[in-house]
Amino acid sequence: MYEGVNASEGIGIGTVVVAVEPDLSFEPHAVEDVDAEKARYKAALDVFCEKTNAQAERMKVTVGENEAEIMSGHIMLAQDPGLVDGINSAIDGGMCAEQALVETSTMFENMFLSMDDEMFRLRASDIADIRTGILAELLGREVVDLSALPAGSIIVVHDLTPSMTATIDKENVAGIVTEVGGRTSHSAIIARALEIPAVLSVSNACGALHNGMTAIVDGINGHVISEPDDEMLSDYRERAEVFAEEKRALEAFRGKPTVTADGDKKVLACNIGNPDDAKTAVDHDCEAIGLFRSEFLFMDAKELPSEEEQFEAYRSVATTLKGAPVIIRTLDVGGDKEIPYMNLQKEDNPFMGYRAVRYCLDNPQEYKVQLRALLRASAFGDIKIMVPLVTCVEELRQVKALVEECKEELRTEGYKFNENIEVGIMMETAAAANIADILAEEAAFFSIGTNDLTGYTMASDRGNDKVAYLYSWYYPAVLRAIKNIIVNGVKQGIMVGMCGEAAADPLLTPLLISWGMEEFSVSAPSVLKTRKAISQWSKADADALEEKVMKLKTAEEVKAALEEAAR
Repeated sequence: MYEGVNASEGIGIGTVVVAVEPDLSFEPHAVEDVDAEKARYKAALDVFCEKTNAQAERMKVTVGENEAEIMSGHIMLAQDPGLVDGINSAIDGGMCAEQALVETSTMFENMFLSMDDEMFRLRASDIADIRTGILAELLGREVVDLSALPAGSIIVVHDLTPSMTATIDKENVAGIVTEVGGRTSHSAIIARALEIPAVLSVSNACGALHNGMTAIVDGINGHVISEPDDEMLSDYRERAEVFAEEKRALEAFRGKPTVTADGDKKVLACNIGNPDDAKTAVDHDCEAIGLFRSEFLFMDAKELPSEEEQFEAYRSVATTLKGAPVIIRTLDVGGDKEIPYMNLQKEDNPFMGYRAVRYCLDNPQEYKVQLRALLRASAFGDIKIMVPLVTCVEELRQVKALVEECKEELRTEGYKFNENIEVGIMMETAAAANIADILAEEAAFFSIGTNDLTGYTMASDRGNDKVAYLYSWYYPAVLRAIKNIIVNGVKQGIMVGMCGEAAADPLLTPLLISWGMEEFSVSAPSVLKTRKAISQWSKADADALEEKVMKLKTAEEVKAALEEAAR
């Protein structure tokens, strides 16, 4: 059995097909006619964009419009002036188009890989996918085509890129296995949309699994089994039937209110990264947006996005949600995110450095552009402003003072906005958790970012294999921090939500109910599962479990107790 990341749930049983990636090697050489070489690159780029656009149009029909936007994003990224200008400059220096493409795109890829935020690290694989496509055009070679696989195929490939995924005929694919990637990768998103079981990041999958092998892809637990015996095949066929039945049962929760077993109403929201994600969230039956990461506007730009550009993005989401609450996190960047026009310095420890609200308050005129755009968009829906990485009440006060400055300016200029717009905090630092009582007196709401809160509390980088074992919200230290935030927020009468991955963890649901948390903000595919989990617990039962769990001393004991209660 091989272990990996359970990126798309389900159980697939079929025959292994190892996808052989094309040989895109070439001999670097100097060029004399740089204009002809740039024209050759432009021709390859145009063909790539034309083919990618055709893939996007096909995906609108076979997968969905929102997933098709991933391929449309490939075109925008391939045509990005920064990338194109860099390639042309390299050609001007005498490089052949192939070498110019590889060196320039690799520089961009490494830039994204160095970033702390997982959303931005996704761009690295997008850059690699684009490089493969354009390089294939320059060299006259074919890329991987998965459109004509036999029925029951288990695709095994080093990295299933979005462009490969776009060619899949889901009727013939029983499962997907890759050597790299994670749950948030674009390929994982498309696999979930296609409802194909997928296990990613399986070490040496292409070497261990061979063409013609029978294999089981357990996308529920992240397991891949090669050459299973009859008993195991029978067992997994039964599991597949149970999974299918449970999935059908979840549909009973679509369109229903989110309530506990004793009728206490909760809010089930979604986390999004761009305006198109808002449509996906609504399609998945969410009731609000609990976290809109605004960074995409800044990462995609060559200069600070204008107030108008930001306003249109925020207004679009507010309009899509039709009056439902939309919490928008203000700019959360730092030394790990190289945005040239911001002149951010590389830091030895960006996780603890000059980032998020610290950067914004140090650059108030830039920050006010975003705050003005948010205020203007609040005239079109229930927009709330969330401040990231707050560690002291002074930071919140400074942000609120800037908001008041922006309000006065907008009144003078005749713009409409919500005079009572709420300004809250993304509770993600140990410092904020420790002074939750103080912050609750001045914040309009709390939303707990458990991903960073866990990392800061346990002094653990989840990307570091050596300390990843410490990255768990089952540790008593993290649970106590979460409890302190919720209890103090509830005591002060403000809304308390959670927008980290823990919000979708059904094991944690009873504790959150016991403490009085109001909003659960999860990924779109987790909406119905989370609604079901909430419906299974009354306050009394949750309180009884909480009393038992909070006396335990280790993460292992905590998780075991929660698993036992969930059975």
